[in-house]
Amino acid sequence: MNGAEWSLPIGDPVNEQDSRRLSLIIDNGISLIIDKRERKVIAIDSFNHSRPRIPVSFFMTNPLMSLNGFEIGYSGRTILPPITVAFERGQLWGIAGSNGSGKSTLLKSMLGLHSPIGGKSIRQPELRIGYIPQRTSVDLTIPARAIDVIRGGASRGWAFLNPLDFRQQQDKIERAMEQTRVSDISHCQLAELSEGQKQRVLMARALVCDPQILVLDEPTSAMDHHTELEMLQLLDTLRHERDLAVVLVSHNLMGMATVATHALLLDREHQLIIQGDIREVAVHHEVHEHFGRLMRSAVEERFGPLPDPEHCHACDH
Repeated sequence: MNGAEWSLPIGDPVNEQDSRRLSLIIDNGISLIIDKRERKVIAIDSFNHSRPRIPVSFFMTNPLMSLNGFEIGYSGRTILPPITVAFERGQLWGIAGSNGSGKSTLLKSMLGLHSPIGGKSIRQPELRIGYIPQRTSVDLTIPARAIDVIRGGASRGWAFLNPLDFRQQQDKIERAMEQTRVSDISHCQLAELSEGQKQRVLMARALVCDPQILVLDEPTSAMDHHTELEMLQLLDTLRHERDLAVVLVSHNLMGMATVATHALLLDREHQLIIQGDIREVAVHHEVHEHFGRLMRSAVEERFGPLPDPEHCHACDH
């Protein structure tokens, strides 16, 4: 990038009365947003307000999947502003919004199941994705055992005549069942299981392909509060154990906030996209106005009191 060279002082502490963030113009109306306390670049901004603020992580890391100016909608008409976001290993993204806000449409467009209107979706080569659609899209009354459903996740490319390949696939199945705690119900009929058990079976099926990203669309929609919290904790555990990127659509903003590392909030009515680190999103003034303060309460239970930001840095509108 052409423009003036720049550096940050590293000897003297930052005056606490100074603004936490510094905007440094470098070229053609482009500026770097610098966190003075952490002494690092946190975003790349533009004076062209038709272009959304882009997190610097989008440029400085190698994400598993990234969306750049991604536009979703139907019949050539967009339903939300362009979305720019990057999904990395170890992150748990919670996508939330009101009914009809475009959550499921975004997931399907990301996965290639629905055509986007514009922008780019960039994936790492041979990226493996595990996908669990909404429960209404899956017939959970089929006459099959849980183990049969789970094995279906490994059926592609399974060479039955190759004993080594068979053993490797069996190991993946056993690991997936153990991590989702379904080994003891693997020979039960799927239709006889509780909603939480069924969802864990589907999760095991998605894990058999050893995905790098696990995508779930409303996985806790039919669960009671206790079972929902258990499922969210399980996803957080899997994120750590498998070094996964997890992308979760949830109707429960507060529940999602108990485990998410990042949030992507969609507001179709007000044409807002609010995304970033869960701690920054939780204190965003637009989140308080349109989604309430429950999310902030849940995040502060995890991380302690959060400061009120001086400026809007996570909102693309």
